[in-house]
Amino acid sequence: MKTRYRWRNTVTKLRKPSNALLTTLASNVRFLRQAKGLSQEALADQCGIHRTYVGSIERRERNVTLSSLELLASALRVSVVQLLTPMSHDKKQPKP
Repeated sequence: MKTRYRWRNTVTKLRKPSNALLTTLASNVRFLRQAKGLSQEALADQCGIHRTYVGSIERRERNVTLSSLELLASALRVSVVQLLTPMSHDKKQPKP
């Protein structure tokens, strides 16, 4: 006789990264992509992901997986750590 296990009636809340981390990633991907002269579609092609996925990362709509971070970092020729670290282009400089 097989025993069946059922999940209890619990609601699981999905975890999301902080807005600061999403903003840093989005800003870094956009900055590095544009610095290399790549469109979102060209970057997506290099990564083997869908072009709309790159746009949704840049709009902070995605909780990006580690494997996607590795693909993006490789295509942009940076480390995963660099993608997740605020860069100087993130800081708003006062105009002279």
